[in-house]
Amino acid sequence: MSPTDDLVPILKKLRLSGVLQTLELRTRQAVEDDLAHPEYLYRVLLDEVERRDQKQLDVRLRRASFEAHKTVEDFDFTFNPAVPKAKVIDLATCAFVKRKEVVMLLGQAGVGKSHLAQAIGHRACMHGHTVLYTSASTMLTAMRAARADQSYDRKLLRYTTPELLIVDDVGLRPLRDFEAEDLYEVIRQRYERGATIWTSNRSEAEWYAMFGDELLASAAMDRLLHYATTVEITGESFRNPRARRRVPVQES
Repeated sequence: MSPTDDLVPILKKLRLSGVLQTLELRTRQAVEDDLAHPEYLYRVLLDEVERRDQKQLDVRLRRASFEAHKTVEDFDFTFNPAVPKAKVIDLATCAFVKRKEVVMLLGQAGVGKSHLAQAIGHRACMHGHTVLYTSASTMLTAMRAARADQSYDRKLLRYTTPELLIVDDVGLRPLRDFEAEDLYEVIRQRYERGATIWTSNRSEAEWYAMFGDELLASAAMDRLLHYATTVEITGESFRNPRARRRVPVQES
């Protein structure tokens, strides 16, 4: 039995079995480079720390339920100069998450709101924050179903407990039944308790009418805008830019 075989049960007991993945490589490196024992130990344990960090990041990304892998780095700022790059980069530092603030990404369809929202969410995961991405329609449908099966409070926790909640496409369709109240409840419970990114094709002024009730709208928007950073994006759609539109062929 080799010394490595003797290490296996000990490492498992210490919950350090990941060390085995690079132990042989690090041992050979230590011999070839004549590393001091503390340096060898440091490199072995650093490998384990990095492995755990990556595993935890993978878990956070999976639980975030992003629609696609989007990053700030792969966003094409040159396509639309109207996108405030400096403000987006500032948001990507995720300082607003620590401050439990609101970000509103507003603009017409296709200008990159969902990409930026998920990209900022991806950065938040990398910073160690818990994140959940959902469309407004999916969230409100789930809340409506929870009213029917008496699981409302438990379902509400799904949207109020993450450190960053991203709600995409608010106002894409009219709110019905109790959806305005459900939307208000998410806003109310996250106020000063967690950061939220909202994306919408509607302007701030148009949000009031969505609630269908003046008092409910006032209470919701007062909380929503108190600590809000609003990013309004104009310009053409990434999905159907003018430069790529088919030019009609003229008959001769």
